[in-house]
Amino acid sequence: MITAGALNELAGVRHAFLTRAGGVSEGIYASLNCGYGAKDDPDRVTENRARALACAGLPAGSLVTAYQVHSARVVRVDRPWPREEAPEVDAMVTDRPGVTLGILTADCAPVLFADAEAGVIGAAHAGWRGAQGGVLDATVAAMVELGAERARIHAGIGPCIAQRSYEVGPEFPKPFLADDPANGAFFCPSRREGHFMFDLPGYVAARLAAADVRRVCRLPHDTCAEAERFFSYRRATLRGEPDYGRGLSLIGLVEEDS
Repeated sequence: MITAGALNELAGVRHAFLTRAGGVSEGIYASLNCGYGAKDDPDRVTENRARALACAGLPAGSLVTAYQVHSARVVRVDRPWPREEAPEVDAMVTDRPGVTLGILTADCAPVLFADAEAGVIGAAHAGWRGAQGGVLDATVAAMVELGAERARIHAGIGPCIAQRSYEVGPEFPKPFLADDPANGAFFCPSRREGHFMFDLPGYVAARLAAADVRRVCRLPHDTCAEAERFFSYRRATLRGEPDYGRGLSLIGLVEEDS
């Protein structure tokens, strides 16, 4: 379990970015695969999710996850929903204690948010498409609608693919540069001619700053390069593996004396 300094000291908030260790799954899913979208045994995924909640000190049965589709859509969560009712969104917000927001990733950036004074939290799945499309901005706006203030929001950018591992094709930078020529700072030349290396966590941090979120902690991990610690879609693809596990990031509101 890894935590972010920006969130650690907030009263009434608990969070965790889980590694792949400590679960019951086997083979390419070893061991804490928390994604039902993988071709893993669903019973093992259920056990892994329960272990993740316990590790983070969050209530059993409180986990809420979404059917993530790389969108900019965000939903307000008032109660845990059955897995089969999960909406197609990539971010969630809540002001309800006893609800744990969960984001599944395997190279994309999990971003956890909290305004402890307002008692409002959020969680977003930020791959390049969602980040460029505005999922982080939408999450912050949804938190503000629940009573959060941008100046009080803390955010943690969890383990994701680092620039050194993220090669992209020649067409990839165009939409970013069309948005803002300054986005060229998030690309550097690859060893392959015409290709680039993309700084996803740097871009995510810049989008948070543009949304007036100033208290941001960016964790220095590379999911693709750190095979013993994290699941990675890109690493699995490069290795020719048939599938990959998903890591889980969690945030929840709790009673301060719990």
